[in-house]
Amino acid sequence: MSLSMYQASVPVFIRALTNLSTILKKGETYAQARKIEPAVLVNARLYPDMFPLTRQVQIASDTAKGCASRLAGQEPPSYLDTEQTFAELYARIDKTIAHLKSLKPAQIDGSEERAIELKMRDRTLHLKGQGYLFDRSLPNLFFHITTAYAILRHNGVEIGKKDFLGE
Repeated sequence: MSLSMYQASVPVFIRALTNLSTILKKGETYAQARKIEPAVLVNARLYPDMFPLTRQVQIASDTAKGCASRLAGQEPPSYLDTEQTFAELYARIDKTIAHLKSLKPAQIDGSEERAIELKMRDRTLHLKGQGYLFDRSLPNLFFHITTAYAILRHNGVEIGKKDFLGE
């Protein structure tokens, strides 16, 4: 039995975002227990020229909804990047997961050769569906989720590999 494009994308995105939400909740609990202003963690960065935690979550969300939508032949929904609290980050993740769950396997399966046009700031990429998923979207998703994890861990949140991988 072969792996379908739907199986390789939507369930993977949902699991990764669900685990990200769990990691964020541990960060919020950590801040509350230690009387740390939550904004400190939400705005934390690994290095001054890197994006803060909020942006890492936004990009992970954008990557998942963008890839799944494009593979389904749809325009991705647009979300404003205004989240500034843990609650707002959870809401964004929940909204993204709801969108992913609205997509059906029949919309995505068979998209291996679908032409994907990805507009970047300085160029437009022309990709095929399979390459877009495996060479661009999945690595990008996990890069930003890993960075969010690292920001929280660097700031003392007691999370580990099991939190990143989930149940």
